[in-house]
Amino acid sequence: MAILKILQYPDDRLHTVAVPVAKVTDKTRLLIKDMAETMYAAPGIGLAATQVDVHERIIVIDISEEHNQLLVLINPEIVANSGQSDYEEGCLSVPGIYGKVRRAESITVQAIDADGKSFVLDAQGLLAVCIQHEMDHLVGKVFVEYWSALKQARALAKLKKKQRSIM
Repeated sequence: MAILKILQYPDDRLHTVAVPVAKVTDKTRLLIKDMAETMYAAPGIGLAATQVDVHERIIVIDISEEHNQLLVLINPEIVANSGQSDYEEGCLSVPGIYGKVRRAESITVQAIDADGKSFVLDAQGLLAVCIQHEMDHLVGKVFVEYWSALKQARALAKLKKKQRSIM
């Protein structure tokens, strides 16, 4: 397994639309393991393949405190949603930036697991938010893009300042 490089906003590759996974293979499962290791090391609770410059519809999520409940969603599709809530979100591709985003409060998602089996999952609260956030990455959208132009510019300036101080 390997720790993968996470793309940082505003990298144009974060706006690449991911393609569906045609068949779950050993290569797919290795990518999933590497993504999970990368997410845990970051540390984070979700990671989309787009964020590691692999443009396939794959997401890993683990919102458990113990980091022992890895959820793998391949080719996820939201088939139902209800309610609305505003959650404070962050992103491994936009480190140190947090803000509210309005999303569906509960969702039903259909996906394929790491064994290639189809399943349906009902999610609420943080899990629903995390799935929606990661699915945005698969269509080339980053959470800060829900904000006003002014708030986006402030976030970008803060990121650039942080990057300069690291160098």
